[in-house]
Amino acid sequence: MRAYQDVLVEEQLRELAGRLRGPARLKADLLTEARHSLQDAVEAYREVGLSRAEAERRAVAEFGSPAQLAPDYQAELAAGALRGLALRALAVSVALMAGGDLTWQGSSWSDGPRPPEGFRLLHASLNGIWWLVTALALAGLLLGILTARYRSSRLPRLGRAVGYGLTGGLMGGALAGGALFGWSISLWEAALSWPPMIIGAALISVFWVALARSARCWFQAAC
Repeated sequence: MRAYQDVLVEEQLRELAGRLRGPARLKADLLTEARHSLQDAVEAYREVGLSRAEAERRAVAEFGSPAQLAPDYQAELAAGALRGLALRALAVSVALMAGGDLTWQGSSWSDGPRPPEGFRLLHASLNGIWWLVTALALAGLLLGILTARYRSSRLPRLGRAVGYGLTGGLMGGALAGGALFGWSISLWEAALSWPPMIIGAALISVFWVALARSARCWFQAAC
């Protein structure tokens, strides 16, 4: 196996890219910055008379091996993935808390008998879950920003803890929301033909696809 000081710039970048997981755009930006730094170093060595190959070897040796560089780059990718997940979770939780009950207003069953106690308890629990998701999303945004700005071994650990909590909260919200929707249909068959319910269900499905992708991206970057 060749020493890293014998690896040229593009080989160095390819190996570094292979070690990194996370948001594609942020990863591309980080690799572009790394390429520019290496190219600047190469040009500086060329200006003092070194050959192209020797200048690249020295630039790569100074820059560090992919094994040395990957942890810091990966921490930045994890922070970016957490910010993305937190932003989407915050948007969804606020939208559902603000607009969830609007799907019921004006329906043929809204003025009828009150639903069972268990239904009301599940509804209240779902609101509690979304408040928790909102709080965790705000914490995730803050930690994502701080981790990207400051190098600290504690911040990435806190970010992972918040990310796990946020992912768990979203899963709980999905299960409770699905159960509430199914229960609503069993109580009021007219819900299946009520336009706000149909539109709400379609939008929520789109939200969950986006959230699932963000959660998967964060998990790959952080774990």
